[in-house]
Amino acid sequence: MSNGTVVRIKITLDDVTPAVSRTLEVPLNIRLDRLHTVIQTAFSWTDFHLWEMSFGQTGFGIPDPEYGFDGPLDARKATLAQVLADTRRKTFRYLYDFGDAWEHSVKIERVSAASPHLTYPLILDAVGMRPPEDCGGPWGYAEKLEALGDPQHEYHEEALDTLGDDHDPNAQPDIPLIEARLEALAKKWAPRTRRKA
Repeated sequence: MSNGTVVRIKITLDDVTPAVSRTLEVPLNIRLDRLHTVIQTAFSWTDFHLWEMSFGQTGFGIPDPEYGFDGPLDARKATLAQVLADTRRKTFRYLYDFGDAWEHSVKIERVSAASPHLTYPLILDAVGMRPPEDCGGPWGYAEKLEALGDPQHEYHEEALDTLGDDHDPNAQPDIPLIEARLEALAKKWAPRTRRKA
């Protein structure tokens, strides 16, 4: 995906210390379900949980027939360009895992022409390692970090089991690995050239 227009977005994981954020450039016409995959890849989430992207009061995700008409709009049928044009928003929300509730704030930083020498999606900056999944969300993670750092804490052993004894909240992400995974997505999503008969 390298033609046309790209949008630079900064995604910040809310209520988590140390800070965790990613700055990316993605095609403006990217489908929202693919944007979800890009965010998952950039943060190294495992995509095992439900998610929703919210633009004001309008939510997009993968509808579940069990929810009837109360579920989100189909993210596979909407592009970022369409939704930004319709809502005129510069920010939106991304929620991953309805149980742990990992909320992400997404800010549109700029829209520009795509470079013919680059492939998109592209990671520009990555700060902080995201918390382990299924650790209780931002508040559960904060409590477990406190317990992990205090061998006398009554929940120290539980924190060790959840986070691991080698967990380092100040570790930095493996940017080359993220780049490689995003490149793989770009190749997977590249338009197929039709062979002439």
